[in-house]
Amino acid sequence: MMKRVLTMLAAGVPLAAAAVCVPTAWADPRSGPAAAPFSCAAPSVQAPAGTAVESVTAVSREGGTIDGTGTLGGTVTGVPAFCEVTVTLTHPGDGDHAQMRTWLPVTGWNGRFQALGGSAFQAGDNGVGLGTAVKSGYAVTTTDAGVGDAIDTSWALDGAGKVDSALLENFASRSQHEAAVVGKEVVDAVYGKRPSYSYFTGCSTGGRQGYMEAQRYPGDYDGILADAPAVNWDEFEVATLWPQVVMNNEKTYPTDCEFTAFTNAAVRACDPLDGVKDGLVNDPERCTFDPRSLIGTTVECRGRQLTITAADAAVVRKIWDGPRTPSGQKLWSGVPIGADLQGLANTKPGTDGNPVGDPFVVPARWVATWLEKDPSFDVSTVTYSQFTRLFRQSEAEYDAVIGTDAPDLSAFRASGGKLLSWHGQADQFIPAQGTVAYRKQVEAAMGGAKRVDDFYRLFLAPGTSHCGLNGIGSADGLAALTAWVEHGKAPATLPATLTGASGQKVTRDLCRYPQVSRYQGHGDPAAAASFRCAAPSQG
Repeated sequence: MMKRVLTMLAAGVPLAAAAVCVPTAWADPRSGPAAAPFSCAAPSVQAPAGTAVESVTAVSREGGTIDGTGTLGGTVTGVPAFCEVTVTLTHPGDGDHAQMRTWLPVTGWNGRFQALGGSAFQAGDNGVGLGTAVKSGYAVTTTDAGVGDAIDTSWALDGAGKVDSALLENFASRSQHEAAVVGKEVVDAVYGKRPSYSYFTGCSTGGRQGYMEAQRYPGDYDGILADAPAVNWDEFEVATLWPQVVMNNEKTYPTDCEFTAFTNAAVRACDPLDGVKDGLVNDPERCTFDPRSLIGTTVECRGRQLTITAADAAVVRKIWDGPRTPSGQKLWSGVPIGADLQGLANTKPGTDGNPVGDPFVVPARWVATWLEKDPSFDVSTVTYSQFTRLFRQSEAEYDAVIGTDAPDLSAFRASGGKLLSWHGQADQFIPAQGTVAYRKQVEAAMGGAKRVDDFYRLFLAPGTSHCGLNGIGSADGLAALTAWVEHGKAPATLPATLTGASGQKVTRDLCRYPQVSRYQGHGDPAAAASFRCAAPSQG
């Protein structure tokens, strides 16, 4: 399972690398590079409100190849020399120790500041994003919030077995704000000037952190790039355990081959809805494929012939539909049609050789640790009724702490901030419909779509998995964001590279929500110019 977890969670690594590729056209901010002599020395840092500074260190780094630490790993090469300033903060009385690392290029600083978010239960970057940002000329900051690695939840409970509320608050919100304050202070001290523009970038957990910044600390950043955001954390984390709950309660565990057969059949059925067969489902919400149509179909699986049963189809139907209460009330969106079902519905051989559920570690640990307060809790025992109880419990206990779903962004708009997001429509871990639902809530709270588009734009990427995992789906969102912030050029579309039916790369201009891509009836289906953006109801 660990190898699979490493692969899944690595989603944030390529995104961090892609996000900081800024075209030359936007390389000169309103102020030029610092004129003051560069000195890599520990600066004097004023503690942000409510904190105390425990230590400040500065170390000169040669750059070169940076290997990412921890579960995510990864590597970035060609990093120029930089100064690493580490500031450790504590909140008096809480016993926490949060490290903020700021990397400052010795030469070639572009005048901008960037902060990086985390992944899963990791609050910040593991070094790959930092190195990539420095390589692109940024002064860059990240924080560990005093917690652990991506799948480390040992910090969640205190010695008495109760939730460590201080560390959870660090992870949820306050450490990112403090990193913004400290990072910009360090930049000012080392370069002798404040950054001309400040940006936040992140995906998944990092995306959620970006939305939290816009909601609670609207003056921290000029622009926020927050992709596949884990907003509604208290709800979707429980919701993503649903596929395992379904399989365990139905006592039916389709094989990976059978899951793939269902997904491929659905994509074939719904692919033409945009006017061309290219392996991309541009509007999954219009897809009405019924998995029961595959009952009786034979699937070849590693030398075996398997026949899809009614029980298999029922499991897939429930997973696609999403969590419901025993009485049928809808709780959350399911795994999107076209997404990899094995992300959340993975199985493994049991002790008797028969398949058993193999839950994704993030929702499993959220339920066991933060809800049951017992890291050894066996999530395979959760019944449908217990699932509903856990879902409601998570909402009640954690929405105000980490829900990240406050729709009033008026302070962020008033500050002049810009928020840009893209979300894969085949995201196997965080359904894009959660992000869409939040966007609709913002529109309702702030005067409609047109007014919201002035400062917050969402783009949906067809056929794209979580954070563009394994290179499936990429978009240079930071280039679009800097053009918007610094030159007033709001993105009408977001150029992207996606993967089509046979694995070939295709270009698409991602459409601004709520528009979707439609084939114009002529031209190369692999070229963005052959498509137009249209309202979802249009053919």
